[in-house]
Amino acid sequence: MKKIVFNRPHATGREFDYIGEAIRHGQLSGNGPFSARCTRWLRERTGCARALLTTSGTSALEMAVLLAGIGPGEEVIMPSFTFVSAANAGALRCGVPVFSEIRADTFNLDERLIEEAITPRTRAIIPTHYAGVACDMDAICAVARRHGLLVIEDAAQGVMASYRGRALGAICDLGCVSFHETKNVTCGEGGALLVNDPDRIERAEIVYEKGTNRSEFFRGAVDKYTWVELGSSFLASELNAAFLWAQLEQAERMTARRLEIWHRYHERFADAEARERVRRPVVPEASRHNAHMYYLLLPDRSTRDGLIAGLAQRGIMAVFHYVPLHSSPAGRRFGRPAGALDVTHEISDRLVRLPVWIDMSDPDVDRVGSAVVDLLQ
Repeated sequence: MKKIVFNRPHATGREFDYIGEAIRHGQLSGNGPFSARCTRWLRERTGCARALLTTSGTSALEMAVLLAGIGPGEEVIMPSFTFVSAANAGALRCGVPVFSEIRADTFNLDERLIEEAITPRTRAIIPTHYAGVACDMDAICAVARRHGLLVIEDAAQGVMASYRGRALGAICDLGCVSFHETKNVTCGEGGALLVNDPDRIERAEIVYEKGTNRSEFFRGAVDKYTWVELGSSFLASELNAAFLWAQLEQAERMTARRLEIWHRYHERFADAEARERVRRPVVPEASRHNAHMYYLLLPDRSTRDGLIAGLAQRGIMAVFHYVPLHSSPAGRRFGRPAGALDVTHEISDRLVRLPVWIDMSDPDVDRVGSAVVDLLQ
């Protein structure tokens, strides 16, 4: 029986050509010609003021928190139902991740509860656009403005998705995207920081260049460069950028195929939802998603775990998702919950993700769909 894996990275066919071109050009470190193409694509596609390619989405978040000036004891509000990178970014600066509740429909940060989590020590909000479906950014940005807080969008899953016509990651102060191999557009490991406030560009470039004013030197603004503040090695290599450029060239086509798979699943499970066997993904009208994932919400954990096991017996890999960060050993040590987070616990126990990757055939998708429906009878 052919196995259907959960994810398989897609290659467009130009990756080796571009990597070879980068090698022949003779610059393998960051900020070469392919980096310039990728960052220009990001600026034009998102409308951000500056895009900086990073080694990962994680490093983009760490860079954003460094730019935000988070210090010891200062708090950053984020969902508990998210990947650990946002929490690590705050904790690495000796800040305190404050885990706020998510919405029961989209599993995004519940904008109605953020103000309850704000204290005099709060400095920033990091909303995660779960599954490439946008948070209510108008409401979140309004809360941030009222309290003088920075907003760092965790748009790791959000490339090619938008909110009210604005690209995810380019709506508030700073945005972070990922090009990990599990993402829609990939270079194996990679990411980008999107700087949306032009006043932050100069400092972002300094942090990006290991705390030096090297970018000013190459523009001829200073006669030598030196260490001027804290920074680190965030630059992606030119080899990663060359691979990524082959993907960005095909981003429209790849997103279109993922959406075809997503909608094929969605139609297949309509009857199961009508019979209250599952709940399908919810996409608000303001959000244009990118089919980053297709998930189902099952009645309880036992049903979810049984479905995963049953699919595995049929050669299909399905997986659950985040264990709430506030319940983890490090979450209890470095952060704190803002409330009971009942929705977070419930969603974590009931959610299952199905295979979505570009080279899945329609028969593959139908096989997964039929197996799910059969197992839930």
